[in-house]
Amino acid sequence: MELENILPVFWFFLVGLSVVSAQCGETGYFTPHGKYDANRRLLLSSLASNVSARSSFYYNSIGQGDDQVYALGMCISRVDPKVCSNCIDLASKEMTERCPNQTEGLAWPENGILCMVRYSNRSFYGSLELKPRYILHNIGEIRSNLTKFDSLWGDLTSRMIAGATSWSSQQTYYAAEAVPFIFSENIYALMQCVPIISLSDCSICLRQSVRDYESCCHGNQGGIVYRPSCVFRWEMYPFSEAFNHALAPLPPHQPPVSLPPSIDHKTNNKKKGIIIGVVLALVISVLLALGFVFCERRKANQKLASQRRSMTTYGTATLDDEDAEDIKTSGSLQFNFREIEAATCNFQKSNKLGHGGFGSVYKGTFPNGTEVAVKRLSTNSGQGEQEFKNEVLLVAKLQHRNLVRLLGFSVKGEEKILVYEFLPNKSLDYFLFDPIKRSQLEWTRRHNIVEGITRGILYLHQDSRLTIIHRDLKASNILLDANMNPKIADFGMARNFRVDQTEANTGRIVGTFGYMPPEYVANGQFSMKTDVYSFGVLILEIIVGKRNSSFHQIDGSVGNLVTYVWRLWNNKSLLELVDPAMGDNYDKDEVTRCIHISLLCVQENPADRPTMSTIFQMLTNTSITLPVPQPPGFFFRGTPNPLAEDLQPGQPTNNFIPSSIDDASITSVYPR
Repeated sequence: MELENILPVFWFFLVGLSVVSAQCGETGYFTPHGKYDANRRLLLSSLASNVSARSSFYYNSIGQGDDQVYALGMCISRVDPKVCSNCIDLASKEMTERCPNQTEGLAWPENGILCMVRYSNRSFYGSLELKPRYILHNIGEIRSNLTKFDSLWGDLTSRMIAGATSWSSQQTYYAAEAVPFIFSENIYALMQCVPIISLSDCSICLRQSVRDYESCCHGNQGGIVYRPSCVFRWEMYPFSEAFNHALAPLPPHQPPVSLPPSIDHKTNNKKKGIIIGVVLALVISVLLALGFVFCERRKANQKLASQRRSMTTYGTATLDDEDAEDIKTSGSLQFNFREIEAATCNFQKSNKLGHGGFGSVYKGTFPNGTEVAVKRLSTNSGQGEQEFKNEVLLVAKLQHRNLVRLLGFSVKGEEKILVYEFLPNKSLDYFLFDPIKRSQLEWTRRHNIVEGITRGILYLHQDSRLTIIHRDLKASNILLDANMNPKIADFGMARNFRVDQTEANTGRIVGTFGYMPPEYVANGQFSMKTDVYSFGVLILEIIVGKRNSSFHQIDGSVGNLVTYVWRLWNNKSLLELVDPAMGDNYDKDEVTRCIHISLLCVQENPADRPTMSTIFQMLTNTSITLPVPQPPGFFFRGTPNPLAEDLQPGQPTNNFIPSSIDDASITSVYPR
């Protein structure tokens, strides 16, 4: 491909020169001093500080619709933050002046280091872009040993591309190296890609840049190839601070030293013997040292493997190599953290969907238009790491239309990210407990939601390859898709059972007050019937349209939703429960049957509660006769107990259980 067919080539001499190579877009324009212009200036003005503070790379956007601006700033790796900041600042100001009303701009300054600034009215995250392209080369020529130079230069660039695009490399997307040439001369080279493209695309960009330089500038003493997605530069001198930090200059080749013309052969043989003896001693020493290192490393690897095995014990089962392999083959992916930052516009507040006990959830959009929900675990959450592992290891194995699908995860230092499918209608509580929005939930839709949740729990308990106890079923953990179909979410507190296991005990109670059965709160005992109890409370909330916690005081006496429903059941006035937002447009028999089923779910004795398979049959087959429910576990017998409202977690239960006054998840309650 001829260079002129890509972009006119600009030639600059690089001896002591400081320039900014800037390219302005030619397809889009904005109104100066308008909203787009203001967003562009705001984003570019803060770029320098953000890049220098974030490991020499930053990508973000600001604004909405046609006024949204995307910007990127990058310095070469291992450069002093202050120097990086100055370079980004220079490029940002220069580009603002050179591109007064263009919606796109790109700048590669050259003032002793390399940095890049780019802005656009479109998201370029994840896109390999080879145009526009700049080539700059040095005026000097290589006048001797060109054949040797070509061989060294070819090996060097191939090796660097492989290193910059290897997952095993600690310098992914970046490589800097020097090799000796002749006398006191070395060849210094540096290449880097923007870390928002894939490694395979990075390899394509770098290889094309190397080929372009060879085509246009072979024989010159250095040059640069700039592209939107990568940069490649080489010189015969250490042109960047990267070599000061990353490399020690290699010693040049020394010219051969001539021996004296006359040497005594006996002396020479004696010296040869001494040399051979020294060499043999050195070889033996090296072999012994290598053997020692090999043994120590083998011991260390065995110890590390043991530690890893001990770290993968969760819940009631031990996760082995097969479990780890399941994650890889389940369809979930490990995302680059910078991909997540870019998709959420650096976790911008406007993209925040909600906040829970373990962190926040953000909406993200990938370059191909895929929308995702990004759960960012809080770094100060004591249970964050355990929850993260739990969700990745469990949800990776679960596939059901009534379960939220885990797309992938990301780990970088303290950052732990879970990426889920995006559901546009948020969570059930968003509609159910809003005085206006709950009118959108007519009875047919609420009944379909109950059935969908039933199918999801039944899959967890019986039909999946694992037996999963969710332990935190509640309205905020039921998400709704575009058609208002329910999907169970948040498996951070879930536990998996063995095939022959029916219950377990824990010293750390997790879940939400008001949804937890008495045997769990008092003794830490949980089973599939724990989820059944929570499901019963959830059915009542769906029918009533109010939170369980809002019923903690009824007519001046302490209670909760379960208590309230039980009283109405005994008074045969169940239809008083129905959410007025539904009006009169509902099937009275169907509503009454659902309330009856919910009371069966919240019975005090776990053995009395039906299984999810039985519940599903009760919901879908009206010919099945329902048994009479026994008093619920949270029913307050006798006079109200004044301790109920202030009861501390872990208090044993006799004739009462604390009513729910807060639906926030808890993770550190210790039963007696």
